[in-house]
Amino acid sequence: MQPYSHPITKDLVLVGGGHSHAIALKMFGMKPIPGVRLTLITDTSHTPYSGMLPGYVAGFYSYDQAHIDLRRLAGFAKAQLYIDRVIGLDLHDNKVICSDHPPVAFDYLSIDIGSTPGTMSTPGAHKYAIAAKPVPKFLAAWERIVAGVTQNPKQPLSLGIVGGGAGGVELALNVQGKLHKLLHQRLTNDSQRSNNLQIHLFHRGTKLLPHHNYWVSNHLKKILLQRGIQLHLLERVSKISPHFEQNKLNQSIANNNSDSAHLDPQLLPELLNVICDSGLKVECHHVFWVTQASAPSWIKASGLTTDERGFLLVADTLQSISHPHIFAAGDIATMQNYQRPKAGVFAVRQGKPLFENLQRILLGKKLIPYIPQKRYLSLIGTGDKSAIASWSLFGWHSRWMWQRKDHIDRKFMSKFEDLPPMIEAKTLPIPSQQSPTHSTMPCAGCGSKVSSTTLERVIKRLSILERPDIVMGLSDPDDAAILQVPEGQLMVQTIDYFRSLIDDPYIFGQIATNHCLSDIFAMGATPQSALAVVTIPYGTEDKVEETLYQVMSGANKILQESQTSLIGGHTTEGAELAFGLSCNGLAHPEQLLRKNGMKPGQVLILTKAIGTGTLFAANMRYQAKGRWIEQAVESMLLSNQTSAQVFRECGATACTDITGFGLLGHLLEMVNASNVSVELELAAIPILPGAIETVQAGITSSIHPKNLRSSLYINNPLDVSHLPNYQLLFDPQTSGGLLAAIPTEKADECIKKLKACGHQQSSLIGRVIPAPEAMSKAITII
Repeated sequence: MQPYSHPITKDLVLVGGGHSHAIALKMFGMKPIPGVRLTLITDTSHTPYSGMLPGYVAGFYSYDQAHIDLRRLAGFAKAQLYIDRVIGLDLHDNKVICSDHPPVAFDYLSIDIGSTPGTMSTPGAHKYAIAAKPVPKFLAAWERIVAGVTQNPKQPLSLGIVGGGAGGVELALNVQGKLHKLLHQRLTNDSQRSNNLQIHLFHRGTKLLPHHNYWVSNHLKKILLQRGIQLHLLERVSKISPHFEQNKLNQSIANNNSDSAHLDPQLLPELLNVICDSGLKVECHHVFWVTQASAPSWIKASGLTTDERGFLLVADTLQSISHPHIFAAGDIATMQNYQRPKAGVFAVRQGKPLFENLQRILLGKKLIPYIPQKRYLSLIGTGDKSAIASWSLFGWHSRWMWQRKDHIDRKFMSKFEDLPPMIEAKTLPIPSQQSPTHSTMPCAGCGSKVSSTTLERVIKRLSILERPDIVMGLSDPDDAAILQVPEGQLMVQTIDYFRSLIDDPYIFGQIATNHCLSDIFAMGATPQSALAVVTIPYGTEDKVEETLYQVMSGANKILQESQTSLIGGHTTEGAELAFGLSCNGLAHPEQLLRKNGMKPGQVLILTKAIGTGTLFAANMRYQAKGRWIEQAVESMLLSNQTSAQVFRECGATACTDITGFGLLGHLLEMVNASNVSVELELAAIPILPGAIETVQAGITSSIHPKNLRSSLYINNPLDVSHLPNYQLLFDPQTSGGLLAAIPTEKADECIKKLKACGHQQSSLIGRVIPAPEAMSKAITII
């Protein structure tokens, strides 16, 4: 997490990762305002660029070429990134209501969440149709269709597309282009290629692309017919339902067909009936819904003024006409004085004026109006690396237009790839009316504590678990907590504390708590209580309170799940967020797991993939892909409590958690303590996605060189040091997995149980053998 160079005085929250916000984030990175905390809330870390999306469907672009990496962009802008879905607004207290986060406070808010296809209320559409938005869900469904055709090209496939606007027509052409290419690669019979794929396009009007000129509409109609796409004009889809009898027949054929035995059952398409008002009924295996845009219901329900379709109504300054501290851009916004279609070109054009007015309102300056252009160039790809240009009454179709479109799209996307070094960013002066209340030199010692009133308010907002063995805890005004240790049990204690590695205090609180509790689990103990130590970035009292509430909410979530009581703690203010816990656990003496319990003949099982150190080092340099970090965060959010229980059930005699010293460093502690040796299977060690790429690029954690010293205990370093995953043995882990030694005969059962309880990366990575006479070379890598 980036340190704050100035006390936080204002919160600007961006909801949605649309094109306008992507541009604004880039510009905030270049021109930050001191004292302003920027937060992006989005339900995906990669936002698709609408201009390249049809080309991605056709196979002309890779995923990375067609998506903006919001995590990387947010890091450049020094913005907090919350991966979550917004479900409402509390305009009385100025808070964003999220699906999985605590409410997020704001002083100013901007919304750029795009739109969703309308009329999904058509019977059966919500359940059976594939909506064009949200795009990640659409792309996941599309990838399954592509996988099905790839595995079984002989299986006939019928696709329906509802909507004859630019989106539906372009999708039809690009879907057909991709699937024809796949069939051409896998089938030699020309007639079989053409007969195996049917595409139906349903449109309620007489004219395709109603917002474009006659030539473009007519020309695209001719192309669709020439390519064998079946048009159903003047047909309103009224219902989608499953074809039960045909689906039973298909399943029976699949069950008795040896050619289909190897197929994934989810890739076998079921047949649907697409029924229209006219009585027309068409059988399709998949139906894409690409109709007129609509807005989510929470926009209007929040109290914001909207147009008749529920889109947020904004003035020329892109401010809500009812709430001037709230802005909106892109498809979700309707400009009160300018009626324009919902098109990506306007979202892109609104990015710069949105940024400028957000900066102006933060700096107390007069806002400037934005006037959208009346005419705009629309480039429609036809799925064969040619494109149609539509401009007012004119139209033109050629391969050159595709090349022009490709150039424009790549140039736009390059803005988010070529992020300049942060030292080049210009900082705007802080306005006098927002000057921080702190003195130039913040106090140290007890003067650096968070105020008692702030702390009291945060504690009241938390739901603290109460246990009968906590004699005195947070509810008591005494100077220390008092715990009761049951007779016959031992108390296990541990402590850990580190600065935030992720720009989301709520998620960081969860990760740090998992990390701190892992030592308790690794010892075979059950957590009882925890004392928190937290450093909050400097800010006004209300900003400090919100940050403290977010991080403590995350920590308390994990403590509640593990039945651990928060009994007290200590707070300070500092340059950046940091958090830790002193944890207490209870264990019967015979249940303790020690590092010195390894025995020859046992096997080693690791419960999580490694690689967090290099991935977050790369993230700090904007060199990690957002999806790599997402998967690392998912791993770090996985508690080790259930895996510790499985290890106890499977007869583990030694255990440790993999943290700062890396896998090899912690394994070496076990080996030396147990006076044994180990054969470690390098290829069996699970690796987080992206970790090999980043470590091969020479990006490692700052502690990595010190961890490398443990390589002195490897028998055969020359045989393995050149392998790409070798360096990851020394990679420090945050909230890493458990490593345990169990009896060989329990290995299969143990891994099965671990995966059943969510530890999908659990792997057998080595075996314990008798120690050689010279213990200096205790580990052999095979």
